[in-house]
Amino acid sequence: MPRWRWLNRLALVAAGSGLLSLLATAAWLTPSPQGLGTHQQLGLPPCTIVVWFGLRCPSCGMTTAWAHLLRGQVVPALKANAGGTLLALAAAACGPWLLASGVVGRWVVGPPPEGLTLAIGLLIVVVTITQWTLRLSLGW
Repeated sequence: MPRWRWLNRLALVAAGSGLLSLLATAAWLTPSPQGLGTHQQLGLPPCTIVVWFGLRCPSCGMTTAWAHLLRGQVVPALKANAGGTLLALAAAACGPWLLASGVVGRWVVGPPPEGLTLAIGLLIVVVTITQWTLRLSLGW
């Protein structure tokens, strides 16, 4: 099997490196005890939805979830943002795989199964929106 063109390889190396960089950044951050706001350690502003309306948005707590998960704190990660926890797990699985595939010039282990990729993405979105809806309706 011929190796991929350099541009395809570069794209996978960049994607894998990007995911691993996000994971490394999350590992460096201290999870916020409030369950959201960890991203502010990077100099980013507070969530606009929280500031304007006093309500968490669907992505509130994702950075906190990543920071908890990378410390092995699964339950606090899920409480902060369950969809974000799943996203961090996906990044941890895909980052090294994409990077290695780009370096080698072919899919390591095999190509991404289209149906599985779609199902995982949909699961992350559904879990994120469900948790957000429960927070709004039940006051979690």
